[in-house]
Amino acid sequence: MSLIMFSFLYINRSDEIHFILMGAGLMEYNHIITLIKEMERLKNNTRTAWTSTGRQESIAEHSWRLTMFSMVLEEYLHDIDFNKVLRLSLIHDLGEAYEGDVSATIAVDPVMKLKKEEEALQRLIAPLSEKTRQTFLELWWEYNKGETREARLVKALDKMETIIQHNQGANPTDFDYLFNLEYGKTHAQFDLMIQSLREIVDQETLIQANNKKLESH
Repeated sequence: MSLIMFSFLYINRSDEIHFILMGAGLMEYNHIITLIKEMERLKNNTRTAWTSTGRQESIAEHSWRLTMFSMVLEEYLHDIDFNKVLRLSLIHDLGEAYEGDVSATIAVDPVMKLKKEEEALQRLIAPLSEKTRQTFLELWWEYNKGETREARLVKALDKMETIIQHNQGANPTDFDYLFNLEYGKTHAQFDLMIQSLREIVDQETLIQANNKKLESH
């Protein structure tokens, strides 16, 4: 017998209020499972980045390593709420669940892109309670506005994680490493340590660009 069926049979049927509350709670739990299932899309949808084995990475893989990147910096940045940072890292690309990632090399209308991603996020989190939906939306908007130190950190690391993967990946022969030297660079300027990390990544990008140039001769 399933847990759900057991829950309905166990209660006192004469207690109608308790019966209704239990049913509502189970429905809400089912909605949570529905969301988690829907999030598989982020495992399936790929980004314009390749792993060292030559396969395209998923959006979920990028978000996971961005979150780890954020976490290891906690002891160095004492004026930042890292609980917030980890949440922003996990949520920042949820708006790509349905239409996927758009390469930074492709010119798009940023207002329309943001609008589509917000609509996708609203669709994704629709099964959740109003309170939880509001939390997700507030975090997503905080990241996209990029005004708090937490959001600025995640934006800077988001670009760096992308570039690190590009430098590690078995990329197509026409991959443009030089594009990455300016990609999202301004986001790193809010903190000296983050600037230093970006400089290390940029040096690795230059090495990859030079290697590609030598191979083409």
